[in-house]
Amino acid sequence: MAKKQFKAESKRLLDLMINSIYTHKEIFLRELVSNASDAIDKLYYMSLVEKTPGVSKGDFSIWISIDREARTLSVSDNGIGMTKEELESNLGTIARSGSMDFKAKAADGADAKKADTAGDAIDIIGQFGVGFYSAFMVSRRVRVISRAYGEEQAWEWESSGADGYSVKQAERAGSGTEIVLEIKEDSEDESYGEFLDAYRIRSLVKRYSDYIRYPIMMNVEKRRPVEKPEGGDEDAPTEYESYIEADTLNSMVPIWKRGKGQVSDEEYSEFYKDKFNDYTDPARRIFSSVEGVVSYDALIYIPSRPPFNYYTKDYEKGLQLYSSGVMIMDRCPDLLPDYFSFARGLVDSQDLSLNISRETLQHDRQLKAIAVRVEKKIRSELKEMLNTDREGYESFFRNFGLQLKFGVYDGFGANREALEDLIMFSSSAEKKLVTLAEYLSRMPEGQKYIYYAAGESVDRLDRLPQAELLKEKGYEILYLTDDVDEFALRVLGQYREKPFKSVSEGDLDMDESEDEKKAAEEKAESSKELLAAIKEGLGGKAAEVRLSRRLKSHPVCLASGEGMSLEMEKVLAAMPTGGGAKAERILEINPEHPVFAALQSAFESDRERLNAYAGLLYDQALLIEGLPIDDPVAFSNAVCGLMGGR
Repeated sequence: MAKKQFKAESKRLLDLMINSIYTHKEIFLRELVSNASDAIDKLYYMSLVEKTPGVSKGDFSIWISIDREARTLSVSDNGIGMTKEELESNLGTIARSGSMDFKAKAADGADAKKADTAGDAIDIIGQFGVGFYSAFMVSRRVRVISRAYGEEQAWEWESSGADGYSVKQAERAGSGTEIVLEIKEDSEDESYGEFLDAYRIRSLVKRYSDYIRYPIMMNVEKRRPVEKPEGGDEDAPTEYESYIEADTLNSMVPIWKRGKGQVSDEEYSEFYKDKFNDYTDPARRIFSSVEGVVSYDALIYIPSRPPFNYYTKDYEKGLQLYSSGVMIMDRCPDLLPDYFSFARGLVDSQDLSLNISRETLQHDRQLKAIAVRVEKKIRSELKEMLNTDREGYESFFRNFGLQLKFGVYDGFGANREALEDLIMFSSSAEKKLVTLAEYLSRMPEGQKYIYYAAGESVDRLDRLPQAELLKEKGYEILYLTDDVDEFALRVLGQYREKPFKSVSEGDLDMDESEDEKKAAEEKAESSKELLAAIKEGLGGKAAEVRLSRRLKSHPVCLASGEGMSLEMEKVLAAMPTGGGAKAERILEINPEHPVFAALQSAFESDRERLNAYAGLLYDQALLIEGLPIDDPVAFSNAVCGLMGGR
């Protein structure tokens, strides 16, 4: 039989369809199953509108068959089928969509009442008419045997690719379509034989087409033990026989489409663990069903533990994206902001504008609208969790709070409204995680700042000399132990009009009396020459030496100037490109400590000893801050020398 040429431009267009549009060859099965579902939808819709007798939704199914010897894979349905003319029109013209034509005709021809009766029967995903051609990615030849509903004659369309196609009469018992793929031979680069493996086909159906609304069936070879004859040897090895059984491969009704009372908590948890490869139950389940300009269903989980690669560059965020129950993307990153990247789950919408391959979106405005609502829903659920399940929220925060704080910093404050009430820090008051709102609620009258200290551990920060006086006055201190913490608070700047202030930076501006302020100023004035001599003795290591108004029982501490703190310097120094960052070092000396009298005595009688004292105090302040000293040997010798009376 003479081949007919495709009506589309040329071999080049078909090559584009096969080799460029789809990124994964396995997508072909999703496309063929979706087309089969569309064909059944059309017949079911027609039966509702035209009240066709003898057509019941329960009679429909899709069958997948494998013949390893013949090297064929078949997908068949008992849907509306195609006439000879429709075969040539739909399959002979690349990028023509029979589904779109059907949908348009239905919209033009059905009145409102009939359309309402049909309900969701015309929820057809096929739009572009190119999905069928994905079959050529894995096939050397494709045959389509179809019989239109109401017709007696079946027809076979056959093609080996861009060289054209032929159409001839065929035999088929009832309406519907069977697509037979002759799978390509394996090569060094490609293993096409995987698509003749029943387990592989089952996994692809489960992955992409699990929620097609009609049963997807496949005959599977199984084994069962052969009954032993009466009186036989009971100890003889058990023999097995093979048999064929029809298995349903898909779930059909998505768990998120079932009624609330139809799904147990255990089923939701098992769905999560199976779908997202986790062995622990989720910490929280979030369900959302929205109707409007963009309608969608969302089922989102908050894991009870982070994946092993969560805080690495290998982790991929995103929710699964479905269009009318057909999976389009396994991880759609645009559905989640980075600070909620821990969320797992899915979004299903029939309002998405898919691109020609149905693998990505043609327009992103619908996706953006969904993403905004998803973000608000997750945030709302986390706030509720914080208010009603404190233990659960603290567990969540220990797992994923770092990501929230990164979100505060990474957005340069743009995400503060979404995150500032969700972040937590350890506290000097309770030695446990507290929110900023809780800190604010306990602030004494007249306290101007939210004080914090940054360092490697709560225990170390709790012993900081700079924190002693604040705690004595009843001021709570937030303990920042993650590298990102101080950067995040610097970006926030303030919380509900209360600025953040480090215990190691600038003037703490505590509620001092006028007499206390005057006495401190007079002491500083009378010590100017001593402080200048100490600074000189340090040889430029300290930008300033001053009397401290933050120390109580400790002799010395390091403070930083405006801008970068000492802790930020340490964090940046650990980064490959941040080693040059330096904080301004200010040595503060407690004028009420006995060491100050020793400094005064050395200043008056022995400048060499003053320099030794200055170096020793500076190194001591570095060690308190967790910073390295320049010369550990010299420090040790100085201590020994002073102990020996030199």
